[in-house]
Amino acid sequence: MPGVCVIVAHRPKPGKGDELLELVRTRVPTLRKEGLISDRVPTIMRARDGTIIEVSE
Repeated sequence: MPGVCVIVAHRPKPGKGDELLELVRTRVPTLRKEGLISDRVPTIMRARDGTIIEVSE
């Protein structure tokens, strides 16, 4: 069965971009442990406006 691609955009509050990025990165093992994402490494990137984009399967 093919996986489902999920794209999430997180918009941080002013001055909280780095904190949010770290939170997004550290939640991956928890999501994997709960069976909510596959073993494929998620892609996490930051847009020019500070929005953090996360793509996972």
